[in-house]
Amino acid sequence: MAIINLEYYSEVLGMNRNVKIIYPEASKVSGFKNTDIPVLYLLHGMSGNENSWLARTGLDRLVRHTNIAIIMPSTDLGFYVNTTYGMNYFDAIAIELPKVIQNFFPNLSTKRDKNFIAGLSMGGYGAFRLGLGTNHFSHIASLSGVLTFNGMEGRFEENPEYWGGIFGTWEQFKNSDNEILALAARARKQEEKPKLYVWCGEQDELFSGNEFAVSELKRFGYDTTYEKSSGTHDWYYWTKYIEEVLKWLPINYVQEERLI
Repeated sequence: MAIINLEYYSEVLGMNRNVKIIYPEASKVSGFKNTDIPVLYLLHGMSGNENSWLARTGLDRLVRHTNIAIIMPSTDLGFYVNTTYGMNYFDAIAIELPKVIQNFFPNLSTKRDKNFIAGLSMGGYGAFRLGLGTNHFSHIASLSGVLTFNGMEGRFEENPEYWGGIFGTWEQFKNSDNEILALAARARKQEEKPKLYVWCGEQDELFSGNEFAVSELKRFGYDTTYEKSSGTHDWYYWTKYIEEVLKWLPINYVQEERLI
């Protein structure tokens, strides 16, 4: 397994960007084939960047025996959307980045059924926004994600500079593609809907929103795996449940042997 830091110029954003990559190693993976390698795009939360998952979890250890590449980009604080201030993070990550990755790593799969996306908190929102807003990913996972802003209208009023810069006014946000459930309602008409995974801790302030979002996603006809447990908005739980995501994905996930 190799950990690669790729710096590239983003034509969409007009600046250099960094993306962290975990790349499988033939000698560590049973039955490794150096073609059509499955890919997981893994997104950070509001306080993070492309280094967060590696710095805060044992992710590299978890996948060292599994044939999967993990791509970890950064959206800064831009919520993975095309912001009103002109930074088009959605286009940069959903459309441009897969082409950049394919250019440098042509043996990674471009097939929908071998491309997946997941994230935590803001990244959980981002995974659903990018996943439902394209037809590139067959599986989408959220850990403690902001899957609905219902009841959070006050944030737009309290900090209009930030939230307005990201989404515009509350009225502009509602029923737009940036509202996950509105997007999901429209995307359910796709012939092949992605499979969904959601986890949220019961002590998390986002828990009730996740409960509501999951009920709506199921009502829309999405194949949704929902897990909940005692837990807060914390890396302890995200480290635990990213392994559950890996088990859920249609890959031959090989668990690391644990020392007793």
